Amino acid sequence: MESYHHSNSENRRGARMSHPIGVERTSDGHKPYIPSSQVLPEITLKAVLLGLILAAVLAGANAYLGLKVGMTVSASIPAAVISMAILRMFRNHNILENNIVQTAASAGESLAAGAIFTFPALIILQHWAGFPFLPTMGIALCGGILGVLFTVPLRRALVIEADLRFPEGVATAEVLKAGTERGSGAKLIAIGGIAAALLKLSQTGLKIAQGSIHGSLTAGRSIFGFGTDLSPSLLGVGYIVGPTVGCLVLAGGLISWMLGIPIYLATADPEVVTAIVGDATGYSAAQSVWSAQIRYMGVGAMVVGGVWALVSLLGAVREGVRSSLEAVRAARIHGGNQVPRTERDTPITIVGVGTIALAVPIFLVFMLVVDRATLGITPGLYWGALAIGTLFALTAGFLFASVAGYMAGLVGSSNNPISGVTIATILLISLILYMLLGSQIDFTVSGAQALSASTTAILVGAVVACAAAIAGDNMQDLKAGRIVGATPFRQQIMQMVGVIAGALAIAPILGLLYEAYGLGGSFPREGMDPNEMLSAPQATLMASVADGVFARNLPWPMITIGGIIAAAVIGLDKTLEARGASLRVPVLAVAVGIYLPLELEVPIFVGGIIAWLVTRRMKSSGGGQKEINKANQRGLLFASGLITGEALVGILLAIPFAATQSTDVLRIAPVGFGPIAQLIGIATGIGFTAWLYLVSRKAT
Repeated sequence: MESYHHSNSENRRGARMSHPIGVERTSDGHKPYIPSSQVLPEITLKAVLLGLILAAVLAGANAYLGLKVGMTVSASIPAAVISMAILRMFRNHNILENNIVQTAASAGESLAAGAIFTFPALIILQHWAGFPFLPTMGIALCGGILGVLFTVPLRRALVIEADLRFPEGVATAEVLKAGTERGSGAKLIAIGGIAAALLKLSQTGLKIAQGSIHGSLTAGRSIFGFGTDLSPSLLGVGYIVGPTVGCLVLAGGLISWMLGIPIYLATADPEVVTAIVGDATGYSAAQSVWSAQIRYMGVGAMVVGGVWALVSLLGAVREGVRSSLEAVRAARIHGGNQVPRTERDTPITIVGVGTIALAVPIFLVFMLVVDRATLGITPGLYWGALAIGTLFALTAGFLFASVAGYMAGLVGSSNNPISGVTIATILLISLILYMLLGSQIDFTVSGAQALSASTTAILVGAVVACAAAIAGDNMQDLKAGRIVGATPFRQQIMQMVGVIAGALAIAPILGLLYEAYGLGGSFPREGMDPNEMLSAPQATLMASVADGVFARNLPWPMITIGGIIAAAVIGLDKTLEARGASLRVPVLAVAVGIYLPLELEVPIFVGGIIAWLVTRRMKSSGGGQKEINKANQRGLLFASGLITGEALVGILLAIPFAATQSTDVLRIAPVGFGPIAQLIGIATGIGFTAWLYLVSRKAT
């Protein structure tokens, strides 16, 4: 089985492997696929160029997906498959070069996750009318590089010493090692991508297929809203996150839509309800109540869940830093040359100096975006507030990057609670700024001053979100690299390359999507179709939390209820843990479900159930673990294709939509075609569901 190729020149120089792959063991008993004594090209020109391109493309795809549904997925596996397919066109390539490409590519898409959770909040708050390139790029770049630097001292503790699964990292390594399958994985991604792209074109562009269905039931004053999105990408998301997370997300949605909204409508003051609902009825009325009140239960749940995750991981973070410093001291005593290639990290001195140096551009961007004249405070308080914001961003960035890295090891990058830790960050810094600036500002009187303070909090949250998103992804990549025998130092360099590509691409992509669709209830011009809008659920929450603190109008009862629900879920999870149950209930999965629209959660749930049915069928038919893994890998690749294809077409459609300032420019559906479009949408939704199941159950 040939897993990599040597160049002819390398063979003539005697660069062939002197001993079989995998015979070396590290101090912890790990057997690298490529031994540390074997040196293969890793960072090559074609790897850097391909990594840059894939990082930018996948950043755009993940940005679209996150703004649409509020969830993002790791691109490590599709990036690895695409990399292998392209690098096979060259005579000289190897597994470590493939690993380097996916490392850069996945860093780009992860940076997009941090960016789309925060930057659109400045549009929603109407502080920005677009996405200015320099501030957007600067914050994304600094936050992303901080995420890389913060993971360096954590690699040894989390990847080597801790008993963590890193599911996507392990899966990526297996895909890389199985790279001799002659492009079968790339073919699955391509088929799924083309099919999903055509459906997306039919739904959003040609308007011949409906993208969602919904309805409602009324009982007295209560309304029970229900519905489902017909997007194949959401099925893919559900398949990737699996049945447990899919069920928990839907459970959170049922708490909001089947309990929260009906109870609120039945018990709230009718005048308050009328002010919220207006003339809306049915599902639209339920959606208005969810947007104005119920989703704040999700805020409370996310804050409690994020704080709980941080408290739970403080010991692991402290141990990680300690063991990393000990490793550095040992290397200095015994000499750096004695450190195996597969254990060489970026020097800790560079990490420290780099972290301190990044404080300068972060402070400058804060100064560029936040205007002192608008705040109307003394120079000393202004500079002090910016300095505190910068220091808080660095401190919270490290703490929450540690949480994200650890959570990636537990549940994977796709399930990482980035939005939860970001909400906690924005709420905390908003309260700090409120107390700090409140001596000179009456925020309840001056809307402009409250907006500037909210903007500062959002910028701090953006740094932390980007750092945490990159940290979780990087730990997965470092796990994959450890399995295949990569050099951590070189991976960390390429992670920064991917961050640079993503940071350069994110502002134009966000601007294009905003001009084409609108974001979170904010539109660049009048007359745009709200049904085509990208909901940007996390960014909308970030804006609401920051603005609510300074305007003193946060619905604290709803936030408190959400916190109580989260505490109950944590108690249930700890009880299951004490009993040794295999089922666990991660609180942040439920919290995500509370603040996502129900129609987005249904296909995610269905995708998770498909993954469960496939595994169950394979076991009932006598399939072993190898066959089950093979089936799951096929489903994973096909699901990745569904996500990537729909997302890329969504971005491409944004170009004519923005140019003509109309989402109907490609419409071919005649007037009155709605009922037929709905039937086509339902039929295609059922068809993609069955197709995903059939593709996944085929183990060979």
